[in-house]
Amino acid sequence: MPGELASRLQPIVAEAVTAAGFDLDSFEVQQAGRRQLVKVVVDADDGVGLDEVAEVSRKVSAALDENEHVLASAYTLEVTSPGLDRPLTQPRHWRRARFRLVKITPAEGTAFIGRVGHAGEDSARVLEGGKLRDVRYADVAKAVVEIEFKQPPAEDLKLLEDDASGMIAAETEKGSK
Repeated sequence: MPGELASRLQPIVAEAVTAAGFDLDSFEVQQAGRRQLVKVVVDADDGVGLDEVAEVSRKVSAALDENEHVLASAYTLEVTSPGLDRPLTQPRHWRRARFRLVKITPAEGTAFIGRVGHAGEDSARVLEGGKLRDVRYADVAKAVVEIEFKQPPAEDLKLLEDDASGMIAAETEKGSK
């Protein structure tokens, strides 16, 4: 039942989240005693603050209340932002991890840590050991952000910024031909 209910509720929740200006990162419905637990994870390019989570929660709650015939039972709504340990599984996750250290476990080969630069639709540029490399998302088994307790080296950020500027200029030139 929760899986079927989730498939009926997902478009309703997604519309409310999008209307609030955020991305629906994940959504699930679980049975919690007599109630349904509706879990909504939202994200945005600039992150999500507590006030924004509260705003999204109000909008999603209103949308669920308007469609109470779909839910047909009491529910608890839980709205949150993704944690740092969320795997990078979508191109937008990689874009949002720009300049962050990421532990990348390739489908084949040894895991490594690199700093994310420009992230496109199929791959991201990563600075590893002072060298830039392209990492195709399809070749990644798992990637998660590493927690840093100090500012990244300025020279690493400049190298990634300059590389991204060059890549964007090349893509713009290629698109205008």
